[in-house]
Amino acid sequence: MSHDSQLGSAQFYGILDTGYVSGKNWLPKFNSLVTGGAGIVQVRAKKENAPQRRALLSTVFQTWHQLEENDRPFLIVNDDIELAVEFPGVGLHIGQEDTPPLEARSKLGRERVLGLSTHSIEQAQAAMALPGGTIDYFAVGPVFATQTKPDYTPVGLELVRWVASQHPALPFFCIGGITRANAAQVKAAGGQRVVSVSDVLLEDDTAKAVSEMLAILD
Repeated sequence: MSHDSQLGSAQFYGILDTGYVSGKNWLPKFNSLVTGGAGIVQVRAKKENAPQRRALLSTVFQTWHQLEENDRPFLIVNDDIELAVEFPGVGLHIGQEDTPPLEARSKLGRERVLGLSTHSIEQAQAAMALPGGTIDYFAVGPVFATQTKPDYTPVGLELVRWVASQHPALPFFCIGGITRANAAQVKAAGGQRVVSVSDVLLEDDTAKAVSEMLAILD
């Protein structure tokens, strides 16, 4: 399966977030996300320093690298380009205030996945207008209020509907407060792919929660 088609078929994007997952649960939760069917797993450690982030990524990297290629999700680092390039095949996700997309792509090279957060029509338009090959996907949100990013004002389903109506060439993922209880609303608005953090991480059986989310999206 090609890089692009694998990304396009990824419907669930999991985030290993230190705000919800302890060090001792780091690898078990990663394995659960993969078992449940996550097409992308991001390592997000906002409050940790560079050596701590490296240790967290190292913890899952070997397991990820040993997975059969067809069973291996994309592994992404949040907003740490120096760390991403240290590990073969690891991609990067950036926000609006992080490294600009063209600069990030230049540092990453052509083969790694690069994603970008957007929070408005203007930002989504700008993402879709980037030169081909700059980013591989973009995220739209926060759709609903989320404790993960309490300072962000929800954009609601209107932005999801608008982006879906543009039929973007790039896959887009809906993020922010998405749970199994409201995922059907996101799907009805045109969001075929979702990121969910607390709803699946806080479950004892994360793999089951991910598979339930995928069943809703299907």
